[in-house]
Amino acid sequence: MKDVRILEIRQSVFADNDRQAEALRAELREKGVFLLNLMSSPGAGKTTTLMRTIEALGEVFRIGVMEADIDSDVDARTISQSGAKVIQLHTGGMCHLDAAMTRQGLEGLETGDVELAILENVGNLVCPAEFDTGASRNAMILSVPEGDDKPLKYPLMFSVCDVVLINKIDVLPYFDFDLEKCREYIRMRNPDARIIPICAKTGEGIDAWADWLRAEIRSWRGSMQ
Repeated sequence: MKDVRILEIRQSVFADNDRQAEALRAELREKGVFLLNLMSSPGAGKTTTLMRTIEALGEVFRIGVMEADIDSDVDARTISQSGAKVIQLHTGGMCHLDAAMTRQGLEGLETGDVELAILENVGNLVCPAEFDTGASRNAMILSVPEGDDKPLKYPLMFSVCDVVLINKIDVLPYFDFDLEKCREYIRMRNPDARIIPICAKTGEGIDAWADWLRAEIRSWRGSMQ
């Protein structure tokens, strides 16, 4: 019986994507465009948080948003009410964006007049964490109703993020969610991640989040000089 040739497709796909992501990141640096990749599960509050973020930073930075979904333009229509530049991306059934898809989105967004580009990735705690989009920073939202054990169940998502926003803290009294345990679990996966409790609905904690993002953009700009 002849030996069967085995191709490591998964490894090849990731390696190719990583090369494309690095190239995209370099191009964005040259253009002075800071790309934030925002991830979470469905319903965690990405779009509401984005609306608050635009409200807090819209007068400081020219913002463009890429809304990624399997289908529909519901979120893009919501973001358009903020006055920020926005484009809807349909993934054709795929549960994530990779570097090539992100590049297409940025070309559609036309970033010539954008300083801060935000990618609202597809709602999923698995696939988006596996693919480098070429972002300057990765952020994720964990909502209180999801439970404090998610960093244990989805380690990669928490390990690749620079900041974790714990959203919907207004409902903490109604859920079995231990904030300190959650902090501990996140630090187990990523000791360097910034953890910011927020309530996108009421605006609580948004100033701290906006301050963090503002500082990261300024630090990123400073590193280019």
